[in-house]
Amino acid sequence: MKRLKIAVIALFTLVAVSNVNAQDENNPWVVGFGLNTVDFYNGNDFSDQLKDLFGSSDWNVLPSISRVSGEKYLDKGFTLQLAGSLNKIKTLNTKDDSDFLYYSVDAIVKYDLNNLVGDTSWFDPYVYLGGSYVSADSEGEGMLNVGLGFNTWFNENLGLNFQTGTKKGFADNVKSHYQSSLGLVFKFGGKDTDGDGIYDREDACPEVAGLAEFNGCPDADGDGIKDSDDACPNVAGLAAMNGCPDSDGDGVADKDDMCPNSKGTKANKGCPDTDGDGVLDKDDKCANVAGPAANSGCPWPDTDGDGVLDKDDKCPNVAGVASEAGCPEKVIKKEAVEAINFAAKTILFNTGRASFKKGVSSKLDEIATIMNNNPKATFAIGGHTDSTGSASINLRLSEKRAIAVRDYLVKKGVDTTRLEAKGFGAGYPVDSNKTRAGRSNNRRVEIKVTN
Repeated sequence: MKRLKIAVIALFTLVAVSNVNAQDENNPWVVGFGLNTVDFYNGNDFSDQLKDLFGSSDWNVLPSISRVSGEKYLDKGFTLQLAGSLNKIKTLNTKDDSDFLYYSVDAIVKYDLNNLVGDTSWFDPYVYLGGSYVSADSEGEGMLNVGLGFNTWFNENLGLNFQTGTKKGFADNVKSHYQSSLGLVFKFGGKDTDGDGIYDREDACPEVAGLAEFNGCPDADGDGIKDSDDACPNVAGLAAMNGCPDSDGDGVADKDDMCPNSKGTKANKGCPDTDGDGVLDKDDKCANVAGPAANSGCPWPDTDGDGVLDKDDKCPNVAGVASEAGCPEKVIKKEAVEAINFAAKTILFNTGRASFKKGVSSKLDEIATIMNNNPKATFAIGGHTDSTGSASINLRLSEKRAIAVRDYLVKKGVDTTRLEAKGFGAGYPVDSNKTRAGRSNNRRVEIKVTN
């Protein structure tokens, strides 16, 4: 008896330090093996029976495995237990007053008190109610079986069970008695498909091994974000980036960052634009100087420094003005040149002479006016003849005609330094010399701008 008391004390000590999981639907099956004691009532009033319950002098114990049990978890804390026990009765009323066999077959329903007080994990107290068929000294009957007990678990599958209760008959064939048991219990039957230690019923990812903190779902890269919520499940990242890394710390996840190793902006998909010209540094040939995309991020050059960019400058190597597309400002406008050329065609001379035909003076006056209005322009006056006469005579005549025009224009106020007169003879005809009209056209003066 002392040994059994010591075992009970050790059991309660173990309860205080154990820390494993209680039986539940994850391990629905339990089998048990152990000892049992039978203590028949002595006395009729409650105080005598209570005193008898806590007294061990009349306990009947068979010093071997004398009780086996099997259990199936049902639902919501209820468990069905079937058990069989065997004992040798030496004390019925007084010590060693009997010698007969005792056996019992029990069917009870247990209720786990963790459902009322909260899960104590390793400690699994319960109450039970059921029926038993008990045979004592060859007399048998059905009896009411009620009591309490607990399991305390050493690990996921192995635990220690203590159970005590009273059995009361209805036919008085077997005397009412207490029966207690102490033994090992083994729970099993839980399904853990992926082997991650989390049973399928509680595993949000039962086919893939995972972590308890994620209800059995994996975190392959170990970044604290479960794979189902991780946009980059195989690379450790940041929660702010949905589990993706941001190597350059620019707030753009590497998977979306065109420049993952250079800090940029979201607007530029993670790439920098140092000079702010809208051309990303990776494409910018002048990353530190703003320039247009059309010139690869570099500013357009202005070789001649005239303020007109080379791309728009028709005279990129000569300083000019914008009004002339970068070329030097013209000393005389195109319209004025055309007017001079038109008037010059009407400067006709008398045959073989350097004198003007009638009406030519008014045209020369128009030319002089234009020249005086464009004082920076210089002109070349070329005299021409028809083919009549010798070449030498024609050359001298053409020169005289050019000089005649020059002298007239000087008289009209045109600075002589702006005018050059030269004769070309009949060498540059503009018409046929075989007709009178053609020869008349060839006797002409041409005026050209020389600057």
